[in-house]
This record gives sequence, structure tokens and C-alpha cells, in this order.
Amino acid sequence: MNSIYLKRFRVKWLNRIVLELKRQPRVPVDSKTISPNVLSDKPLEEIAVLEIWEGNRQIGLGELFNIKGDTGGPTSDFHVVVSGDTRKIRCLGYRMSSGLLKIEGDAGMYVGEEMCGGLISVDGSAGSWLGSKMRGGSIEVFGDAGDHVGAAYRGSHEGMTGGQIRIHGDCGSEAGSWMSNGTVRVEGNAGMFPGVHMCGGIILIDGNCTGRAGAGMTGGMVIIRGRMETILPSFSIEQIRKRVKVREETIEGPFYVFRGDVGGARTGRIFVNVATNPQLIWCEKYLEAW
Repeated sequence: MNSIYLKRFRVKWLNRIVLELKRQPRVPVDSKTISPNVLSDKPLEEIAVLEIWEGNRQIGLGELFNIKGDTGGPTSDFHVVVSGDTRKIRCLGYRMSSGLLKIEGDAGMYVGEEMCGGLISVDGSAGSWLGSKMRGGSIEVFGDAGDHVGAAYRGSHEGMTGGQIRIHGDCGSEAGSWMSNGTVRVEGNAGMFPGVHMCGGIILIDGNCTGRAGAGMTGGMVIIRGRMETILPSFSIEQIRKRVKVREETIEGPFYVFRGDVGGARTGRIFVNVATNPQLIWCEKYLEAW
């Protein structure tokens, strides 16, 4: 896994435990206890009896996982591995602030929920609400992700406020909803409404976008390197820019730069690649009018 995020964690892990799934759950499992913060200072016997919810009943962690390894030492040097098909396991890395959580396979919903530090690495794909209300740290998914990456909960106006999320595959709809800071990078394609209601931060989509990027945004940037058929009519063309900076990386364009949304403070920016979107050439006449 040659990753820009994993390179930042080239430490010698002092202690490491492995949670190997014994059986496939038939109903969703709430696993808020599975994070380096909770497990690093507990002996294996105590970890095995930590209570989790499987559907509407409480069970011990050891009833669902084989647990092996060593604990102790600082959380920052602690490594938790979760092995097996965990698509029904929710909330892995909940409120994690340090260490490394590695998920060997597909993961369920709410991975890294309210995370504020450390690193989560998912070898497969992740469910919806990845990094919801995230405040710091890094999440890397080597497959796809579902809807609402780095987003606010329904009814809330607080989305992602810091940290980094990188998805090597595609993501669903409403990535970065209500986000105010941080970076979301999607190396594949994105669904509808990326950056909806965002007020800060950066969303970079290397592939195509289904549409309606930045609806209701008041700040931040959405960058689309692939194709997006049309821009919302509430955005106005501002300029054509040769390149754009995303953290330490320079993304070459040129890009059409649109400002909006008209319903907000109009300080949001959408960058759409010129070469992959010839259908947007109509907007250049409005630049000439300026």
C-alpha cells in the first residue's frame, strides 16, 4: 500500500492486535469500541468482554472476533487490524484520535465517525457516512465509498471540519455535505451534489461527476478533473485558471472557475477542467463581456 498518508506513519508499531471475524453477522453491529483509543491500554481478556450491540442484543467482543496480539504502550504507536467481511460492522474507528486502524476487506457504514486523529486504512470498500463529522486525522479507502463522505448528519449543519479523506475508487452522492474544512479526494467518479452546502475545505474529484456540484455552497472549493455535463445556473463564470493548488500538490488545468452559489455568500468556487468539458465553452463569451 504505497500511500501518501501511510508514509506519515512509518513508525515501529510497538504493539498490535488483530480482530479476526469468527462469523458473518446477520444484522448490523455497533462497534464503537473498536479503535486504538479504547483498546490500547486493555489486556486481551478485558477486550474480549467489551460490550457491543449486534442488532438489539449486547454481546462481548470476543463472541464475534478472535482476538490476538499485544496491548500496552502509547496509543500513538498502537496498531489495530480488523480482518474479515465487515460490511455489517458499523462505526469502526469512532472518535479515534491516535494510532492506526487497518481494515482488511470491505467495511460498513460510519467508518471514522467523528474522528480527530490517527490513520484509518481500508483495503476494500467502505459504506456510507465515511468520516462523518470528521475533525482530524486521515482516512484512506482503496476501493469505493458510499454516500455522504465527510458529511453532516441529517438535520445537522456540521460536516467535516478537518482532516483528510482519500478514496481510490468512486464515491456516492453528497460528498462533503456541510463541510467547513479538510480535504476529500476521490480518484474515481463522484455522484450527485458533491459539496452541497459546504462552507470551506476542498473536494477534489479526479474522475467524472454526475452533477449539481456545490449546490447551496457558501465557501470552499470543488475541483472536477473529469466531465460534469453542466453547471448549476446559480453559479457565474469568474475566470479560466491554468492550475489550482491542493495542499502541497499543483493540479494542472486549465479550469473554468465558477463562483456561487447565488443563495449564499457567493464565495464558493467550482473548478471544472476545460479539456474534458467542451460542452461548457458557451460560458467563455461571458468572460469576454467583462
